[in-house]
Amino acid sequence: MPAGVCGCCGPLRPRYKRLVDNIFPEDPKDGLVKSDMEKLTFYAVSAPEKLDRIGAYLAERLTRDVVRHRYGYVGIAMEALDQLLMACHSQSIKPFVESFLHMVAKLLESREPDLQVLGTNSFVKFANIEEDTPSYHRRYDFFVSQFSAMCHSTHEDPETRSRIRVAGIKGLQGVVRKTVNDELQAIIWEPQHMDKLIPSMLFNMQDNEDSERAGEENPASLAESCFRELLGRAAYGNMNNAVRPVLVHLDNHRLWDPNDFAVSCFRIIMYSIQAQHSHHVIQQVLSHLDTHSKNTPRVRAGIVQVLLETVAIAAKGSIGPTVLEVFNTLLKHLRMSVDFELGDGSRRNSTSSLSSVRTKESEERIVQNAIIQTIGFFGGNLPDYQRAEVMMFIMGKVPVYGTPCHTLDTVKIGHQGTKRIQAMLLSSLIMVTSGFKCKTMGAGLPAAFLEPLCSISLMEDSELRQLVLEILHNIIDRHDNRAKLRGIRIIPNVAALKFKREKICKEDVVFMKKHGQQLYRHIYLGCKEEDNLQKNFELLFTALALITIELANEEVVIDLMRLSIALQDMALVNEENMPMFIRCGIMALVAAYLNFLSQMIANPPFCQHVSKVIELRSLDAPYLLPEHIFREKCVLPDSLDREDNALYFQTADLAEAMTVPGYNVERLSIPYIPQVTVLYTVGKILHRCKQTSRDRMPRRKSFVDTISLQVDIISNSVPDQSQLAEEITFETLKKAIDTTGLEEQERERRRQVMEKFQKAPFEEIAAHCESKANMLHDRLAQIFELTIRPPPSPSGTVTVTSGHAQYQSVPVYEMKFPDLCVY
Repeated sequence: MPAGVCGCCGPLRPRYKRLVDNIFPEDPKDGLVKSDMEKLTFYAVSAPEKLDRIGAYLAERLTRDVVRHRYGYVGIAMEALDQLLMACHSQSIKPFVESFLHMVAKLLESREPDLQVLGTNSFVKFANIEEDTPSYHRRYDFFVSQFSAMCHSTHEDPETRSRIRVAGIKGLQGVVRKTVNDELQAIIWEPQHMDKLIPSMLFNMQDNEDSERAGEENPASLAESCFRELLGRAAYGNMNNAVRPVLVHLDNHRLWDPNDFAVSCFRIIMYSIQAQHSHHVIQQVLSHLDTHSKNTPRVRAGIVQVLLETVAIAAKGSIGPTVLEVFNTLLKHLRMSVDFELGDGSRRNSTSSLSSVRTKESEERIVQNAIIQTIGFFGGNLPDYQRAEVMMFIMGKVPVYGTPCHTLDTVKIGHQGTKRIQAMLLSSLIMVTSGFKCKTMGAGLPAAFLEPLCSISLMEDSELRQLVLEILHNIIDRHDNRAKLRGIRIIPNVAALKFKREKICKEDVVFMKKHGQQLYRHIYLGCKEEDNLQKNFELLFTALALITIELANEEVVIDLMRLSIALQDMALVNEENMPMFIRCGIMALVAAYLNFLSQMIANPPFCQHVSKVIELRSLDAPYLLPEHIFREKCVLPDSLDREDNALYFQTADLAEAMTVPGYNVERLSIPYIPQVTVLYTVGKILHRCKQTSRDRMPRRKSFVDTISLQVDIISNSVPDQSQLAEEITFETLKKAIDTTGLEEQERERRRQVMEKFQKAPFEEIAAHCESKANMLHDRLAQIFELTIRPPPSPSGTVTVTSGHAQYQSVPVYEMKFPDLCVY
């Protein structure tokens, strides 16, 4: 062919053209002429300045052959180009590369699948070549667009379609490899390129029609491999541009419901990127959840489940400040989900059918459960120091009556919505605290966490009280003993359960001295609620047992015994007009716990007394034992016989049994009364009073008896002037210790306080508190003035009269000195 074209002027043609022409055989089926190709390669290496001309001439021939459909010569030209690229690595190769890329682009533009595959293979070989110097002007925009279009091929023949898609994925992989390591080609990470690269890979990963193919012949597996490689090369500033197209693709193809593919995509992302970039992905998903806050429940649930998979992987590493942002966003969407589910009155009274409303509620429950599961799983995988912070953070979001809650506005959703949010947040706290092993109880139950938790325990809802008890169990149980305490029963042999326990440390001793009364008070008030179920009593028994195992020393044991006797007396006296089931349940709880306590401290007289009472109850009053009272068809008595002392635990017998070294038996004779702690302000009390009086008017409001009232503290601590001037005599002391009628007076005072705080207006109560507080400050100022007044000085004292300072000296002989100073 060359001789025919050149004619008689062939020898006059430039040498590089003659060398190029010689590599083409007369019949393209014979392939590249190797001997002439070796000459051309030697010439190109010897004279690198001729490379650009060789490339331009080869491009000219290839373009002519493509137009004339002589595809055999096209393949020979590309093979020659590949060999020249592999052999030449000098700086003069830059112009040659431009000719090469121009020829590849010509092949990719053709509609022949074979030419597209041929051009892609040549480009991949070029991408694997490491160039000595970076390129300043080379761009790959066309190749990104063309390879992405090949990834979406819709050719009729499945085999051809698969070949084109595989070629497109390989081409994109070549572009990535050629550009990501070149600082001058960072433009590849810009959104206009990522919006083509990422969806092309995801499209082939999703459309896994050729699942039977293996390796590089399967578009899905090859696309996944390329996707992992791209994410693994992403730097800190490029992560957002790489993740955003994934979210857009999932939106456009409606892949959030069902979300199996979305979950698999983000698993690939989290395992492919560098660990320190995990928080970028989490932030992107959180922002995407915000943008879909008004979408359908199933879409939101799908995004939350993807977030669950994401944080589950990221929690094993370091995710920095994203922790609280995750919880804050999830709690916000939990609040919105409850609002969507409950809605306002107008929406509920609309023309929508009952079935559609129920469907909406059930779908919102899916969202809520997914959010709670995400919160719990994420918190449960955090380190202990971060988990403690998360517990405090979630506890601060729980709406408690009377406390400011800026994040969750409980006015719009009402009482039912507030209760739902409380239950869900406490459920998430249960999951966060599960497996939490605090070294000291003060770290697991700080005052800022314990006080609002105990406040929730006073609410008149059995479900909320159960959740609070389970949270306490998770924190107190540091040796996994709770599984052995399931249910409430008379344990015949406690030693056989082999509880794990350690000697109480000094920090826990201090904790019990400081906060033990709050725990006792929580249990005492929780026992007498009218809506208690069997589960409530079981959880209360477990709480008492765990406190005994983890936190009990000699002083705590005495306090727990006093608490048990107080519960028994409360059920017998029945000042609260409790139902018979509650009274018998309290009796059964006291019997089960004292049986457990007596065996834990291994005191034979104590064990004998408890066994005797339990034996008599099993014969004469089985309804006072847990095995009987919590049966479905247990016959309840009409009343409890208070005179039959043998059926009840006696303080005198317990004191006699505990007369052993280390135990202060005298404290047993002091009746247990819930200690006064300032937990609520007047506004909180009023809110609770109005709420509970509206719900259950006939019932006595138990919280009024036990909540500390600042008015009473101030009034009791500030005596009158007459009392200050009264002389302390023997008769005065005798009257002070006289306790005759003290209980009746205390009950009457409580009744008056309750009535006052239920019926009096808020302004009157606030003014009363303010006046009492001012009176207290005045009295304290007088006392300090009397006790801290400096002694008179011989130099005199300064008095101000009519604006002029005057000195009044005191003679030394008139001064009074202490006896030790006089000689």
